[in-house]
Amino acid sequence: MTGALRVVQWATGGVGRAAIEGVVSHPDLELVGCWVHAADKHGQDAGTLAGLDPLGVAATTSAEEILALDADCVVYSPLVPDEAQVAALLRSGKDVVTPVGWIYPDPARTTELEAACREGGTTLHGTGIHPGGITERFPLMVSAVSARVTHVRAEEFSDLRTYGAPDVIRHVMAFGGTPEEALASPMAALLGGGFRSSVRMVVAEMGFAADPRIETVQEVAVATAPIDSPIGVIEPGLVAARRFHWRALVDGVPVVTATVNWLMGQEHLDPAWSFGPEGERFEVEVTGDPSVKLTVHGLQPETVESGLVRNPGVVATANHCVNAIPYVVAAEPGVRTYLDLPLLAGRAAPHLSRARG
Repeated sequence: MTGALRVVQWATGGVGRAAIEGVVSHPDLELVGCWVHAADKHGQDAGTLAGLDPLGVAATTSAEEILALDADCVVYSPLVPDEAQVAALLRSGKDVVTPVGWIYPDPARTTELEAACREGGTTLHGTGIHPGGITERFPLMVSAVSARVTHVRAEEFSDLRTYGAPDVIRHVMAFGGTPEEALASPMAALLGGGFRSSVRMVVAEMGFAADPRIETVQEVAVATAPIDSPIGVIEPGLVAARRFHWRALVDGVPVVTATVNWLMGQEHLDPAWSFGPEGERFEVEVTGDPSVKLTVHGLQPETVESGLVRNPGVVATANHCVNAIPYVVAAEPGVRTYLDLPLLAGRAAPHLSRARG
């Protein structure tokens, strides 16, 4: 592993476990540390926590141990970000790659983080899948083959029964509650930070003269019959599907749209929403000359059962973070977005890699 970049994994939820797996398989990276929130994980091997063979890296609940560790980069993936934690990591000389924020931040709101980057000589990069890829990186890439663009759309169609986080589904997303509870829940605000940033990135880079305010629209569908779900049975009249839109407008007309469709299956819903004939997917559509539509399959699991074991969307989120590490480490200090970095790429499987042996 001579010359490998030294990586710390911060938090071992779904993304964190997948990130450990990604670091282990990446020829240019070495896992040297792991922070965990739960006391019962303290001292356990990070490989064991990720479902792998032991790696000889003991997890710790001590942030001080991580800050003192000699490492190049931290994959920071808690459920909710803590800016003070991120700043401390940056000041300690460690770059940070994260799927929980800073995809396209307002410079006026990152002065403390920029200062931490200058002090530590480090870089912060926000990434992910949706937001963090589908919503901004892919649309900008696809738009390069079009001219006179009038609309950019990024949209997700997912069966939420594959998401193995019942507490989040019920108490944060407000599935299984009344429509009034769902519309008043914090979900739109929690999601909106990332999606609004993504929309703003596309608006800014493509030069739309959009209203600075991003429009947010929520819709719900309720069960018409009992629906089995990860949070138990959703009874008739309670929320079983949610749809969110974030739109940038020019003269009241949408020019950039990010949409999420989350359904507890396609049966017994009012309104009768469905995924359509193409099934679960992500779509990126650029309307211009010519118009281009990119459909992405494979980021949703083939079955509900397989998704609860290993969700490819979660794995993809982790991989996007892990594959960014060499590029982020090579970047100039500061808060860096896709617009500041070169093309990112994955790496060959270990048995096919020139780095093997």
